[in-house]
Amino acid sequence: MVISQRAIEVQASPIRKLMPYANDAKKKGIKVYHLNIGQPDIETPQVMIDAYRNFDDKIVAYGPSQGLDEYRQVLVKYFGKLGIPLKIDDILVTVAGSEACIFAMFATCNHGDEIIVPEPFYTNYNGFATMAGVNLVPLTTYAETGFELPEREIIEAHITNKTKAIMICNPGNPTGTVYTRKELEMLGDIAIKNKLFLIADEVYREFVYEGMRSISVLELKGCEQLAIVCDSISKRYSACGARVGCIVSRNQELMGAVLKFAQARLCPPTIDQLAAAASEYLPENYLTDVMNEYNKRRNFVYEELKKINGIVCVKPKGAFYIIAKLPIEDAEDFTIWLLNNYNVNNETIMLSPAEGFYATAGLGKSEVRIAYILNEEDLKKAMAIFVSGLEEYRQLKKNQ
Repeated sequence: MVISQRAIEVQASPIRKLMPYANDAKKKGIKVYHLNIGQPDIETPQVMIDAYRNFDDKIVAYGPSQGLDEYRQVLVKYFGKLGIPLKIDDILVTVAGSEACIFAMFATCNHGDEIIVPEPFYTNYNGFATMAGVNLVPLTTYAETGFELPEREIIEAHITNKTKAIMICNPGNPTGTVYTRKELEMLGDIAIKNKLFLIADEVYREFVYEGMRSISVLELKGCEQLAIVCDSISKRYSACGARVGCIVSRNQELMGAVLKFAQARLCPPTIDQLAAAASEYLPENYLTDVMNEYNKRRNFVYEELKKINGIVCVKPKGAFYIIAKLPIEDAEDFTIWLLNNYNVNNETIMLSPAEGFYATAGLGKSEVRIAYILNEEDLKKAMAIFVSGLEEYRQLKKNQ
């Protein structure tokens, strides 16, 4: 028996593929600080936990394919507070942001079509694209410039007769980059000129620093029928396991198509939507407090990285990730070495080698993504292990 070509080609997660090494370390009694995955340690809001506990229906029944109206109305209010007026039919609830991205690809592309994506990008876009039969065309950005977008001419040179969309993550995973209004307006103008959809993964919208504001593609004039937003509660409310997201567009033809895909999977999870809807009752300062906490962690990690000679790292403006180009040849080998061979007082760390976030072969090999999602005490221990481990690893390689 032969499995499908799709199954052969779909990429294994580079974020999770090294987990066997971490598990082996834990079996040896070594504590592993996970800097490799965006699982916040901030508690999920109590009002959301209470929504689970207070559910008293006798049957957990199917809900509407487009999501519960109760929750969609909460989302209308949420976007309204951001200055983005929407109607309830502009929003369809998805099984987390992942399904929103998949639906966006399904609805905009035929098999073999292309989507331009700045790299490095969230690695699961590769898997989504393989499932959708879409080819991702990488638009390379660089650590030295903080992963800012290239000039317009370079972007337009990537457009072919197969291009159907430009897809961005803003604020960026894995880079922490926040695109300026000028950059977004450039993308919007390119999309309008070339009749392309503009898909934005805006999951990290709230987490922006230094007085910046995350601009949504839904705010771009002239892009009302082109802009598609993929969103999720996973990071915003530290509710990764709830698996509730949404896809948003004012293009009703597109949303009608998305609804048909949603009907094929029946409905998003009912109880989790009720928990998500309870976010309406959070105090106004909740997200500000969370953002301030991540900002402290960001500042600490960046200052520790700056102490390392030969490192290339621009301070990220958003999300809770930072990519650092290390003065070594192979970041994956370093990550495995940390788990297999290095510990401080029976403690070590796990990183995400950044090569897996690039589509262009050979790029990112010396880079790592660090997720600053640990509390201050754990983060201090983890970064101390990182600094000392890197020094010992470099010496080891130098002597080989």
